[in-house]
Amino acid sequence: MNLLSQFVYLQGLDVLTTLAFLGAGGKEGNPVVRFVVAVAPSPLSGLLGLKVLAIVLAVYCWQRGRRRVLARMNVFFAVVVTWNLVALILRSPAFA
Repeated sequence: MNLLSQFVYLQGLDVLTTLAFLGAGGKEGNPVVRFVVAVAPSPLSGLLGLKVLAIVLAVYCWQRGRRRVLARMNVFFAVVVTWNLVALILRSPAFA
């Protein structure tokens, strides 16, 4: 799997884990995402809009040969998805 497809995959996981966390009553930690989710018609449309922008930027990096930037963003979003999962688990009734 190349860096660009990994990035797209991680964006999808971020959307799913963020929606699950918000659905469980959590609050978005990123102020930019929090603002977009608040003003968008729905949290899903706000998140998807941000993810489309992120993917456009990732494609730009890929086309310009900025593989190292893309690799670092993949690590960052892997950590974000892991954080989302841990936060979701900690909000579950088993840990309450």
